[in-house]
Amino acid sequence: MFSFCTDPASLDGLAWLSCYLTTGKHLGIYWAVGTVLLLLAITAPIALLFGYGGATAARSRAAPLRWFGKSYMALVRGVPDIAFFLFFVIALDQAIEYLRHKAICPDWDMPVRQGNDFVVCTAAKVPLGNAPAWVHDTYSFALAVLTFSIVFGAFAGNVLFGAMRAVPRGQLETAEAYGMSRRQVTRRILVPQMWVYALPGLSNLWMVLIKATPLLFLLGVEDIVYWARELGSTKTPNFTDYPHGDWRMWYFLALLVFYLALTKVSETVLGRVMDRLTRGQATAGGEAQRKATA
Repeated sequence: MFSFCTDPASLDGLAWLSCYLTTGKHLGIYWAVGTVLLLLAITAPIALLFGYGGATAARSRAAPLRWFGKSYMALVRGVPDIAFFLFFVIALDQAIEYLRHKAICPDWDMPVRQGNDFVVCTAAKVPLGNAPAWVHDTYSFALAVLTFSIVFGAFAGNVLFGAMRAVPRGQLETAEAYGMSRRQVTRRILVPQMWVYALPGLSNLWMVLIKATPLLFLLGVEDIVYWARELGSTKTPNFTDYPHGDWRMWYFLALLVFYLALTKVSETVLGRVMDRLTRGQATAGGEAQRKATA
């Protein structure tokens, strides 16, 4: 903090605002921006892996795998995101604690379910009650990554499944006629070709993922929406050296600018990736590029 910020009451204008925006509490919202970006950076590739696994399973010749892949995509996509987030996190957390409880506290003689309460021994809690704050934060973030990955992996799986089916069958049959195995056809022909068809859907899914990050608060993560509401609400001199009225509109306006900027950058990057993928391909995008360079 700046040295002249020691007496906020004597400041006004930009000096007061600069001190206000650099308080220790404001670091929370700056960290939350990094948390959102980190969540996107980790969740996107994991969700893509889940989606590829689901799409591959849905195309499998083995009936159990095919049923599993199709069920995963259908069930997760059919449940509202907010309901899945509320159910899955609680269910997974209690499942982990229940298994630890059975392993660590075998002599426990009380029921785990006590009315509406879920009670396990203290040693089985995850994280432990005396664990540092960063452990609790990391655990909540890990649950958030897993939950987002499962949900958006199902949507990605549906996109990839459709993209795989869009690859011309003639190309696959030609590869098989040259003696390639099913695995070689998938790795050398199907997967490289499918991205041209999958990228538009995956681009839309990336935008939806960006817009879904405010749901982090449901998973116990203090996200930027939480901090905007917390910092922007009315503050009186009794609780802070920087009293102010209801500034939530300005904080949420800053969030609007942040999300619009992130969306714009994403559109630019994805557009360039799409141009590169369609170059020389027998698609509408590839044909447009050939006409433009003719």
